[in-house]
Order: sequence, then structure tokens, then C-alpha cells
Amino acid sequence: MSEFTEAMAQLAGGVAVVTVRDGRDDLGTTVSGLLSVSLEPPLVLVSLAGGGYLHEVMLRRDRWAASLLSAGQAAVASRFATPGRPSARLLVAGLPHHRGAHTEALVVEGGVAALEAETTQVVPAGDHTLFIAAVLGVTYVDATLQPLVRLRGRYRPV
Repeated sequence: MSEFTEAMAQLAGGVAVVTVRDGRDDLGTTVSGLLSVSLEPPLVLVSLAGGGYLHEVMLRRDRWAASLLSAGQAAVASRFATPGRPSARLLVAGLPHHRGAHTEALVVEGGVAALEAETTQVVPAGDHTLFIAAVLGVTYVDATLQPLVRLRGRYRPV
């Protein structure tokens, strides 16, 4: 592990699953690079590695969802983080979920919150791309649950 990677691993990040519907298929990935950019208007930013199929689809499809996972959903985070993962529809099989009203993207239930967004700006940044998006709606918030975070290379409850 490079010194930079090790240094950044010391910073805890909230864990979310980002999903997008591409025609009849669904794609998704686990991210710890999701953050609030602005309150007025409500904007969020997600950072995705470039070069993959999900990245390609996110450049074509503006609307997507983010499910902010709870402490009990580390297995969900692992499913969506696995290289070569299948369609997101298969990854949510057996999990409570629904399609977002604004995006038709899969929304995982049981997290601390979920939102739907529409990309308004795409910024290349090294080997990643930053997708800045307007929040179309907050699907749910459950402040009674503890969030899942990633710290030092592991998923951890807060």
C-alpha cells in the first residue's frame, strides 16, 4: 500500500451503494466517496473509478440513486464491491428494495438514508470521475440506525 493510500485509509468515510438503470439492466457499486456539496440547491458528489462499465453508463445516464448503508449492511456493501459482480438486480435478490420514483434505479432499504439524484456536472479527476448531481428526492431517512463506515480498509459500524 502506498503512503498516500495508507494516509487516506485513516479517514473514515460513509458507505453507500450507487445504482443506475440502463434500459433493462441495473448496475451498481459500493462507494465511500459520496458527499454533500451544497444545501441550496441540494447537491451531492460521487467519485467513481474511470474505465469500467458503470462509469460508462453513468456518463450516459444522468439519473441515479444512492443508498446510504447502515451498520448491519456490511454484506450488502461487500456484494456491490466484488469485482466482476453480476447485475444489481441479482445483488439485491432477497434484500428489501424498491425502484426510485425519480430514477427507476434500485434503492436498497434498511439503510440510514437513500436519495435520488440527477448529474449536472461531470469532472474528470485523475483516475476517477466526479459526478456532481442535484438531489431529486430523499427516499427515506432512518436516524435510529447507525451508519456503516469504511476505515483502514474495513467496514465498521460507527
